[in-house]
Amino acid sequence: MTAFRNKEYAMSSILLSLAFVLAAPADKPSSGYAKPELLVEAPDLMKLPTKRMIRVLDARGRGKYLEGHAPGAVWIDAAAWAHAFAVGQDAAKWEQIIAPLGIFSNDTIVIYDDNQSKDAARIWYILRYWGFDDVRLLNGGWKAWQATGAESQKDTPAVQPTKDLKLKPEPERLATKAQLLELLKSKPPQIVDARSEGEFCGTEETAKRNGSIPGAAHVEWSDTLDAKTGRFKSADELGKLFEKAGVDPSKPAVTYCQSGGRAAVLAFALELMGGKDVRNYYRSWSEWGNDPATPIVKPKPEK
Repeated sequence: MTAFRNKEYAMSSILLSLAFVLAAPADKPSSGYAKPELLVEAPDLMKLPTKRMIRVLDARGRGKYLEGHAPGAVWIDAAAWAHAFAVGQDAAKWEQIIAPLGIFSNDTIVIYDDNQSKDAARIWYILRYWGFDDVRLLNGGWKAWQATGAESQKDTPAVQPTKDLKLKPEPERLATKAQLLELLKSKPPQIVDARSEGEFCGTEETAKRNGSIPGAAHVEWSDTLDAKTGRFKSADELGKLFEKAGVDPSKPAVTYCQSGGRAAVLAFALELMGGKDVRNYYRSWSEWGNDPATPIVKPKPEK
């Protein structure tokens, strides 16, 4: 039986379980992926088969959250988190940031947004970096939740901040400029650029210097998603996408974009397909492209 962090959430889950019985069938469950447990289908949100405590995080704007959210969902300031992680990874400071959410490292955490999973994937990545081992994305985000026809909630659930939270970072999830420069001197790692083709080729200016990291493959982050539904593409489609780009999910990889968000979506997709050693170069092109000493190439557009 699923355990919930507060009583209000538990009561909502009972009501919504009944609602799902009456609702029209939703999209097919996640299947075929190497790690399907990373995704939660919207109809299953309130009846997850786990004995862990569950916390649902809403990564949309504060105003949208107050207009209505999934029952029991707690708002998270995705923009503030994005900036804070770019500034640094001081464990004591991050314990203060995370504690108000009332989550523990062994909880099941499900995140959704309305931004094609960019904000949700970024939060997913940051929580995984800080040692939270069961963090999932709601497949299709807020749009998928609305499609279930289930009733949303406007009340803000009471949250008991986590006491004595002690984070255990996983630094192997983060790539730094220094590490990449060192790797490029020897055997080039599998680097994957999640940006647009214009950014990748250097025709679109986003920094003082534009182009891409030498040897990087190009898989635009949005190509991992269905454009209409926002759901992650099937395992077969993702497999073909990565194969075409020369990317092997089973091998170590470093993803990057402009500031870590799109790279997080790509990192998530790689892990969904079985990736075990996937790093996010979080500061990405905002750092690399503004350093006059970093090597840069400008590949020709595919078309």
